[in-house]
Amino acid sequence: MFEVISKQMQKVYFQDLGRVRYKETWDYQQALLKEVIDRKLTNRKRKESKEALIEQKHHFLLCEHNPVYTLGKSGSIDHLLLDEKGLADNGIEFFKINRGGDITYHGPGQVVGYPILDLDCFFTDVHKYVRYIEEAVIRTLAEYGVEGDRIEGYTGVWLKGKPNRKICAIGVHLSRWVTMHGFAFNVNTDLNYFNNIIPCGIEDKDKAVTSLAQEIGKTVDLNEIKIKLKHHFTDLFGFELIE
Repeated sequence: MFEVISKQMQKVYFQDLGRVRYKETWDYQQALLKEVIDRKLTNRKRKESKEALIEQKHHFLLCEHNPVYTLGKSGSIDHLLLDEKGLADNGIEFFKINRGGDITYHGPGQVVGYPILDLDCFFTDVHKYVRYIEEAVIRTLAEYGVEGDRIEGYTGVWLKGKPNRKICAIGVHLSRWVTMHGFAFNVNTDLNYFNNIIPCGIEDKDKAVTSLAQEIGKTVDLNEIKIKLKHHFTDLFGFELIE
């Protein structure tokens, strides 16, 4: 399932953005997305005129965000349980964005990943792409003795039990087969922030949200998590990570 078939190894440029406000990263992603699409369109013209192609340049961003709720294009505003004053009083930003999925939270202690990849250089299958992201997180969890899994009908990475607990949310957007947005992996996340929303719009009583720190009973070095994620993404997608 996790075999990449590519004519040549792709170069993916990595950046750790540190802790940054959500809007800054959203704007940056859109700028990078445009660059990737522009190179793609340029290569189509060059191919038609039999000119040499330029090398595609992909990106992989990791960061933490200041507290923010984001609502995907298919989500319901009713799943935000705070009004404008409540958001301001709690120091939380809110954005409606163009990824798939419903409402989620980003904040300190959470590793957020934004792969900006031209899937024409890998495989053109959005469901497979999401499975690869899930698998990278599942393999990272395994290094801490935690068994991540999938639940049929739901995206993201879960820990099965009573209740089933979501540890990583995924929401993506594609334009001309170029990806943006990505995943939010709860590592040392303050889970109280999820009480102000209906996470991912899931109201089932047998489903909850968790973090790696909560599951193993101690905080985890975020830089260590990032190193492991980079390794697993590189292995799964078969690209060369440029730092």
